[in-house]
Amino acid sequence: MACLHQSMAATMSMSMFVSPIPAYSLHSHSISASKHLASVFFSPLSLGRVPKSGHTVKASPLRVKAQQSPDAEVEDVGTAGVAAIAGGLVANPVVTWSLYTLKTTGCGLPPGPGGALGAIEGVSYLVIVGTIGWSAYTKVKTGSGLPSGPYGLLGAVEGLSYLSLLAILVVFGLQYLDLGFIPGPVPSDMCFGTPP
Repeated sequence: MACLHQSMAATMSMSMFVSPIPAYSLHSHSISASKHLASVFFSPLSLGRVPKSGHTVKASPLRVKAQQSPDAEVEDVGTAGVAAIAGGLVANPVVTWSLYTLKTTGCGLPPGPGGALGAIEGVSYLVIVGTIGWSAYTKVKTGSGLPSGPYGLLGAVEGLSYLSLLAILVVFGLQYLDLGFIPGPVPSDMCFGTPP
């Protein structure tokens, strides 16, 4: 019996703050008091959603956005994006060096030991063309270029690739106007070939 009196006293003290339920009818209305309490705390007015004339309000589910780590950004660009970042960070300086050498000597980079330097030069040109092709495809498909990627590196590689393409067109054009030829991808008699 003491538990019943404590329960009624707790419900009565709660009802004084929630609704004007008379104390004499508290025992018969204890369930309706708890429903009223829930409706007060979870009403559209208390949640900041006030219905407009005659419209009902639907509560939207709670959405929590976690802060992304740099690892999550790497996952956003995928394996191709990470490869483009790594390749572009190497390819753009190599192409810049190649274009400088082409402009000053009339030939590209020397083949190097076992042709390794020439191979890196050729692959670097292909990486730049591939990055620009991927960027153009993404621009046509989505209306914007490549995502910026972790720390903005993919966006930087994309921008540097466009600048390298512009430099390629300018230097190759000047090479053709000055010397009348553009050296091929393999050593020839004009560049790094065997002397006659």
